Formats: sequence, C-alpha cells, structure tokens
Amino acid sequence: MNGRVCYVFLLLFGFCAFTSCCRRSAEPLYFSGRTMGTVYHITAIPETTLDDGQLIREIQETLESVNKGMSMFDRNSELSRFNALSKNETMCVSAPFMDVFRVGSDLYRITGGAWDGTVGPLVNLWGFGSSGKGHGTPDTAAIEKARSNVGFHQIRVSDGHCLSKMKNGLVLDFGSIAKGYAVDEIANLLKRQGVQNYLVEIGGEIRAGGTNRGRPWKVGISLPVPGVATDRILGSLELRDRAIATSGDYRNFRVIGGKTYSHEIDPRTGWPVRNKVASVTVIGDTAVFADGLATALMVMGEDKGIDLVNRLPGVSCLFVIREEGGAQNDSGFRTMMSRGFPPLER
Repeated sequence: MNGRVCYVFLLLFGFCAFTSCCRRSAEPLYFSGRTMGTVYHITAIPETTLDDGQLIREIQETLESVNKGMSMFDRNSELSRFNALSKNETMCVSAPFMDVFRVGSDLYRITGGAWDGTVGPLVNLWGFGSSGKGHGTPDTAAIEKARSNVGFHQIRVSDGHCLSKMKNGLVLDFGSIAKGYAVDEIANLLKRQGVQNYLVEIGGEIRAGGTNRGRPWKVGISLPVPGVATDRILGSLELRDRAIATSGDYRNFRVIGGKTYSHEIDPRTGWPVRNKVASVTVIGDTAVFADGLATALMVMGEDKGIDLVNRLPGVSCLFVIREEGGAQNDSGFRTMMSRGFPPLER
C-alpha cells in the first residue's frame, strides 16, 4: 500500500505491549507494534488459557514472513527478486505469494484494470513512489512511455505457481493489498489457536471475528479532511466476522502548478484521479480483497464503483464524496452506499 493511508480506526482503548505469561480464559489479550511501515493492533479474547508470549512470537513470525515475500524495500524479498527478472525469465513463487497474485488477478479482471499491481512506473513518474522522483507535471510522452510498462495481464502464469514477464520494464507492487493479506494471515493464525473472538488491524485494514464480549466490534470511519485528527470520524459501524478497508486521497497528494493531484493513479490513463471521491470504504469476507477493491473504487468513481459492488456477492461499500466549495467539515461531504452497507452511527 505504498503511498496510501487507510482511514478506518478502532473505537477501542487500552492497547498495550504484550507480556509473556498465561492469561485467564476470556481475558482479552492486547498486542501492538510496528510492521510494513505502519502499526498494528490486535485484540484477542480466548475461550481457554493461552500463552500470549508464544502467540506474539507466532504473530511476529507471520508478519516477518509476509514482509519477506512482498516487501518492495527488501532486495531479497520474493517480490524484489521477481522484479529483477528479465523478460521471459521464470520464477516459481511460494504459495502465499501466489495467493496474493491470484487476488490481484481477480481484482484486475473485475475492475477492468482500475486495480493494477504493475502501476508502479506511473506512480513513480508522478512522484508518489519509492523512488521519490517526480517534479512538475509529466508530459504526454513520458506518461505514455510509463504506461507501456503497465499491465497486469503481461505477467504469465505457468505450472500453477511460476511467473514470468512479457516486458522488461514490468514491476509488481502489492502495496495496495499486502497489508490486507497480513491481516487475514493473523486472523487465520488466531483461529488456528482456537481464538474465535478477535480484531486485527494493520495500518487501517481490519478484520473482526466473533464479538467483543457479546457485542459486535465497533469501528469508526475517519473524516476525510487533510490534517484532521484521526479521531474525528464521519461515523461508526458494527462489524462481525467481516473485513473492512478504506482508501482515500487526502493524506497523500501533490500540488503542481496550483493544482492538487491525488496519489491514486488511473492505470488506464496514466493520470491521477480527478473525481470528487474523498474516500471509499469496503466491507468483504477478506481484508486482502477489501483492501485492493477500495483502491480500485477510488479510481472508478461512485457510479461505476457502486454498480460493480452491487454485482459482487458478500461485498458492500461506502463512498464519501466532496461537495462543491471544499470539505473542511462533515457538511462538505455527501455519502453514497451500495446495497448491504451497514448504517453509520453519527
């Protein structure tokens, strides 16, 4: 999720560092730390006695494994090794890497290319990527050159788990789905340990299981205003056995020649998105899918986005759209929801 900040936060208090001991059953365990360039918070409510020291070690091992597979900043990660391949070279990847790749393939297909894990050359061109480059508005020739190296369909799959590029300039970036995948992996770890009631959050991507001592988990959606405190919310909602992710444009943008450009780049045109969507929140079965779909819906806009979501089983979304005249408070927004999105509590 390079350059992208999600704006869902937990309406929970009392997160603390872990201590290594066995806790009484039903006593909540709280874990927090840093991973993938952001912070994570985990609440687990076990039904039986659990060694939280062992659990945190397994959590850390899981997060490290995801990083080793999908980090853009680790030259030895699977992702970096794939990006270093030349045209037509083949690399057989791990099962987790292939799982994320398949989610990306599905997102690319159903969104008509609005989500594209090869958009990196365009992101870098506009100055939002890890290269830190980008000065002024790129000219048409530069945009078209970068676009020629974009296209998820230009990655071949062979033998079920081997990948190769059709072009030398093609690079993969799982930044918009890797945190969601890590959330799902931690949730699956907790369930394997017999923990059915939990809430996992990494950088704003959330998955909730069961209940918070008999009540649904409650999360808030931040007000999408530049510089606003993260505890100012548009509203809150209840979540149970679902994942939620939000993408927005108000914390990562550039001003060029007096114009504001979003970090959300449309892979199909090569230009930053210019619609009035401030943020999109997606609820789905998995955090990895919700994470990527929220990014794509920012690009698609509210009409096409809601039409798509209404055709996807088990998925719902909320668009927050800027009204004319700016958006310095909640009166500067209107919202649009797909079918099935839960009501917001104000």
